[in-house]
Amino acid sequence: MRDLVKSGKVLVNSKPVSDPAFKADPETDSITVGGKAFGYSEYIYIMLNKPKGVVSASRSPGEKTVIDLVPPEFKRNGLFPAGRLDKDTTGFVLITDNGDFAHEILSPKKHVVKTYIACLDRAIDSENLEKFRTGVVLEDGYECLPAEIKVLSEDGKTVEIKLREGKYHQIKRMAAACRSHVNELHRCAMGNLFLDDSLQQGECRLLSEEELALIK
Repeated sequence: MRDLVKSGKVLVNSKPVSDPAFKADPETDSITVGGKAFGYSEYIYIMLNKPKGVVSASRSPGEKTVIDLVPPEFKRNGLFPAGRLDKDTTGFVLITDNGDFAHEILSPKKHVVKTYIACLDRAIDSENLEKFRTGVVLEDGYECLPAEIKVLSEDGKTVEIKLREGKYHQIKRMAAACRSHVNELHRCAMGNLFLDDSLQQGECRLLSEEELALIK
């Protein structure tokens, strides 16, 4: 926002603001940014299409994080990713400053489904497909909750997986337990909200109240 103020794009009551420290009341003042009305909300919710090589964290010294990809007009103190994707996994990351909302959608008791597309080095046979559907037992003995899995490609190497939990490297570990390796992994949906296909990798946009309801 500081850069936008300095550029003269921020108007309060139709007058340009030049001082980043200027105080305005969003309930009584008319505020526009780049000609568009600025509406203040207590919390912010951002859909990001995460590229490879970016860390799902608020801070990570020496590495680019998902917060670094948020443009200045969306930046706020306290932003964090609600749930994590591995550094080499792409797709839907929800960024917010509302801890209660994040806890609600990440709690195992809520079972908000996350949908992924996985490209494997080999097809999963019918026996191991059934293991996914009944609960894969990982190498450390942890028994995963049942997951939905659907084969998408003729060679059987591309599958859609829907999880109701989010353990560390879970899909990769589930595939390994079924003698397969994940070459590519992409999260395409959280709950019933799908990643906006108009967002290029690294791009993001705000979510509406209706879209938030689709996640929950």
